[in-house]
Amino acid sequence: MRLILTSLLALRCLTALLHAEDKAMFRTDADGPVKASEKRVNPKDRKPGDKPDWYQIVEGQFPPEGSAHAVSGELIQVDHLERRFQIRVDRNDSQQAGFHDLPLESGLLPFGSVWYHGAPAALQDVPLGTHLHGLFYQRDPNDKTPLPDTSNKRKTDEWEFRRCLRLEDDFTFHARQKQHWKIESVDLTAMKLHAVLFENSKAAGDGKAKTFDLLTRTRVFQNDRIADLKALRPGQTVLFNLTWATLYGPGRLKEILLDEASRAVATAHQLECHRNHIRERGLPGFVSAVDDATQHVTITFFDGVDPKLFDELKGIDEKPLGWPFSVPEDDPKAPKGGIAVALPTLMTYDPVNDRKGGNIVDFGKVPVVPGCSGVQIRVKCGMMLEGYRPGRIVRFYPATWTVNSLPQEERFEGRE
Repeated sequence: MRLILTSLLALRCLTALLHAEDKAMFRTDADGPVKASEKRVNPKDRKPGDKPDWYQIVEGQFPPEGSAHAVSGELIQVDHLERRFQIRVDRNDSQQAGFHDLPLESGLLPFGSVWYHGAPAALQDVPLGTHLHGLFYQRDPNDKTPLPDTSNKRKTDEWEFRRCLRLEDDFTFHARQKQHWKIESVDLTAMKLHAVLFENSKAAGDGKAKTFDLLTRTRVFQNDRIADLKALRPGQTVLFNLTWATLYGPGRLKEILLDEASRAVATAHQLECHRNHIRERGLPGFVSAVDDATQHVTITFFDGVDPKLFDELKGIDEKPLGWPFSVPEDDPKAPKGGIAVALPTLMTYDPVNDRKGGNIVDFGKVPVVPGCSGVQIRVKCGMMLEGYRPGRIVRFYPATWTVNSLPQEERFEGRE
């Protein structure tokens, strides 16, 4: 049975990978800019020259590689409990002038991730005003959520892209691509900084310098401290985060990290914020398979999680599982833990009292695709809950983690 279940999930992930290689299966950013006036073409009316449709998210499945639409903009509103946010979309050459600076409201997919300072993050970790790069999917056709109010009642060309796979700040976006900025000149009288983007030691893009605005509140990080703007020098290779991007040029410099030491400190700090957040709320994932006869639940974990936390799944706490577990685990000296039912927002009900589980009977690997970590476990449950169904979302707490009651606003208990 284990082999069959693992094979089925592997087949699902492999199918997604094959779809990603078939360019005709879905539209991509390479097919041209998005326009708000575009309408979905009925399949029976489609002509050979028509662009394919954007990939539509399938509940309980991960999307194929390369199927998302890239949108960047400044973070202007956050509801971290519901994992919803608004960005002011960057200006670009495909927009009409009257459609500049409009908001896009979106929500993170259950497997959607946030990155800040080169490490996984939660929405509440990212300061308002931070310029972000995102990957998005179109809304569910049945989603009737009202659009954000705007003064002219217009909507951004990107308005349909209301489900987010990934958000990352400029720091993470450039570091991930092995890019950095090299300072050409600094003018502290005019408060301007000129820099060229490099990738793998070669000038990227058109190779021309961009002019960024400095502010008296721009934070400059050097080694393990905050430095003065006077620490900026031509020839330095830096990473930075922007705000007010595209409003008046490339953007205002929110923070500048001058060297590898300062960047390492920022990443290490954010990594610990992330580890604390997940340990208190559990590792999120899909229920991939259920065997009622053996009471086994297979969980495939989402990505955007520090791999160190997955290593902790194998930790041993020899103390037998007590409350709220209905039945003792088979082997107290083997890895074990509890499963809490979660919502698409990843919010749980009352994990202190309502998680069930037992021994982890198998550690597996599945193909890594967008949203999927590739890490999978099979858990023997002393009691099977209604929420343990294929495609449903859960959070897993290894037995070595302390499970404390979350703040009231973070629990869905009583809101049904």
